[in-house]
Amino acid sequence: EEITAHSSNVSSLVLGKSSGRLLVTGGDDCRVNIWSVSKPNCIMSLTGHTTPIESLQINTNEELIVAGSQSGSIRVWDLGAAKILRTLLGHKANICSLDFHPFGSFVASGSLDTNIKLWDVRRKGCVFRYKGHTEAVRCLRFSPDGKWLASAADDHSVKLWDLAAGKMMFEFTGHTGPVNVVEFHPNEYLLASGSSDRTVRFWDLEKFQVVSCIEEEATPVRCVLFNPDGCCLYSGFQDSLRVYGWEPERCFDVVSVNWGKVADLSICNSQLIGVSSAQSTVSSYVVDLSRVTKSDSIPHGLIRDDEPLVPPTPAGSSLRRIYDRPSTSCSKPQSRVKHNSESERRSPSSEDDRDEKESKAEIQNPEDYKEIFQPKNAICRTPPRNNEPFPAPPEDEPVTAKEAVKPSQAVDVQTPLPKQELVRTVRSVNSFQRPPIASSTPLTRTEPSVIPATRNEPIGLKASDFLPAVKNQSQTELMDEEAMSQIRKGHETMCVVLTSRHKNLDTVRAVWSTGDIKNSVDSAVAINDLSVVVDLLNIVNQKASLWKLDLCTIVLPQIEKLLQSKYESYVQTGCTSLKLILQRFLPLITDILAAPPSVGVDITREERLHKCKLCYKQLKNISNIVKNKSGLSGRHGSAFRELHLLMAVLE
Repeated sequence: EEITAHSSNVSSLVLGKSSGRLLVTGGDDCRVNIWSVSKPNCIMSLTGHTTPIESLQINTNEELIVAGSQSGSIRVWDLGAAKILRTLLGHKANICSLDFHPFGSFVASGSLDTNIKLWDVRRKGCVFRYKGHTEAVRCLRFSPDGKWLASAADDHSVKLWDLAAGKMMFEFTGHTGPVNVVEFHPNEYLLASGSSDRTVRFWDLEKFQVVSCIEEEATPVRCVLFNPDGCCLYSGFQDSLRVYGWEPERCFDVVSVNWGKVADLSICNSQLIGVSSAQSTVSSYVVDLSRVTKSDSIPHGLIRDDEPLVPPTPAGSSLRRIYDRPSTSCSKPQSRVKHNSESERRSPSSEDDRDEKESKAEIQNPEDYKEIFQPKNAICRTPPRNNEPFPAPPEDEPVTAKEAVKPSQAVDVQTPLPKQELVRTVRSVNSFQRPPIASSTPLTRTEPSVIPATRNEPIGLKASDFLPAVKNQSQTELMDEEAMSQIRKGHETMCVVLTSRHKNLDTVRAVWSTGDIKNSVDSAVAINDLSVVVDLLNIVNQKASLWKLDLCTIVLPQIEKLLQSKYESYVQTGCTSLKLILQRFLPLITDILAAPPSVGVDITREERLHKCKLCYKQLKNISNIVKNKSGLSGRHGSAFRELHLLMAVLE
C-alpha cells in the first residue's frame, strides 16, 4: 500500500506490534497521523508540536501514542479520548528514540543530547536520567519483564540499564559503526543489535558476552524483529529481508523486497508487515512467513562456509534463563487510562491547559475512528489481534523467485495478485486530500456541561423546596439564628487546634533558626503531631541538599505513618519525601551494606553502617505498604507505582 501521508516529508514511522495493522506517521509538517494499513484514508491527525516529528512509539495496547520532536519536547496522546494526555519537557535536543514500558505507565526517551530519561506519564515527571552515551541515542527497548532498558547509540555501543537501581549494568562493545536498532528476545536472556557496520550481533544477558556476529555485504541494518516464538530474527536491510539464527550463526533465508529504507517491522497472522517512506509517501509491504525458511532444514547459505554445520537447538528449547514476567497482565495498568476521571487526564497547571488548547486530535475519518478506537465491546481492541490476513497469492505454479512489487505496481486489496509474488503492496493513493476536520471529541461521547465553581444555587435544584414553609417574618429570624449557631458550632474547638499548631510550629522554627536541621526535625517528631511533620517536610523537600543519612533515619518512620494517612496532602508529602530518599540514598545504602567488612576499627564507618541498616529495615517495611497501594487508580496510584519501581531493588 502506498499513501501520501503528509503535506511535507515523512520523518518518522512506527507500526503497532499488537495488531500489526495500526500505522502512525510523523512529518516535517509537525503532525502525527494515524492510519490503518488496510485502509487508504487517515483516521486521525494529532497536532501540537511546533517542530518536525523525529520519533514515534505506540504502547502495548495501542491506546497511547508518544511523539518526540526536533525541539526535544515529548507529547503523549490518548487515542480513545482523542486528546493530549501529557507534555514532557526536559531534553535539550532532538528526540531520537522512544519506548513504552510493557506494564507501567512509563516512557523512555533517548535524545541527540546523549541522555536517556524515564518519564511517568501520569504525573508528568522524570523518574530517572541515565547518562553514559557520548553520542545520539538511536533506539530504546524495555525488556519483556520490564526490569531492564537497552539503548543503542551512534557511539557504536549498546548499554543495558537496571531501572530499579538507576544505573548501567553492562556495556556491549564490538560494533564498528553507529548502532541503529536493538531488540530483546521474547523469552530468553538474549539481545540483538543491528548496526551501520552491516552486522547483526547477539548478546547473552546472563553471561554478558557476545553469542554470535553475522556480517553481510549488504546495506546497514535498518530494523530487527524476533519471531513471536523466538525461533529466528528478521532483519530489514535496504531492499531485502534476511532471516537469521544465532546458535550457530547462520542465514536461513533471504527475501528480496523493494521497500528501500525500511523503517519498522511487525508480525500478524503469519505475515510480516514492513513500512518505509520516500518524501511525503509511505509504502507498506507484506511478506508471507509461511513461505519463508525459519529453521535449518535447508539453509540458504551459511554465514561461515568453512565451519561444520552444527545442529541448532530445537524450537522451543532454551539455552539460557527465561524472563520472570509479573503475574499482572500488561494490559491492566494501561486500561486505567480509559476509566480515569477528566481531572486526572488533565494536569492542574496552566501549562497543561495551554497544551490542551494548542494540541488537537483531528478525527478525519469518524467511521474508522469509531470502529478502531471505540468498539462496542470495551474489552476488545480494534484492530483485533486475530485480523483477517491479507489475501495470500495463488499457489498454482511453483515459486521460482521471491520478488517484490514496486509501489508503482500497486493494485487493489481484493484484486488477485501475480502468482510469483511473495511480497506485495496492496493499494495506491496518488493525491493528498485532507478530509474535513471533525471534532476532537469522540462523536459517541457527550461531555458534561461546564458547571461554574461559584454559584448561588445548586444546578437543577431549588433550595426552597428543601426548606420548611415560612409563615411570618419572626420565624425567618428564628431560623437565621439557628443557622448561625450551626455555623459557629465547633469554631472554638478549631481555634484551639490552630493555636496549638501555631505554638508547635513556633517551637520547631526556633530550633530551625539555629541551623540544626536534624534537631528541628527531632523536635517536630517529639511533638507527636503529624501536621507539624508535614509542614516541616514540605519545606525540606524543596531543597534536596538538606537531606542527610541521619535525617533519613528520623523521617522514614514518619513517612510510614504519612503513607497510611486518610489525608491526601499527608500521603502526597510522604510520597515526595520517600522519592527523594530513594533517589539520593538507596544506591548508597545498598553499596555500603554489600561492601566487605573493613580491617581494624573505623568508628565513622561503623556509625554509617548502623544508619544504613536502620534505613534499610525501615524501607523494607515501607515497601510492603507501597506494594499494596500501587494498584490504586488516580494520582496516588501513579505515585505508588513509581515508588514501587524505585524500591524493586529491595525485593
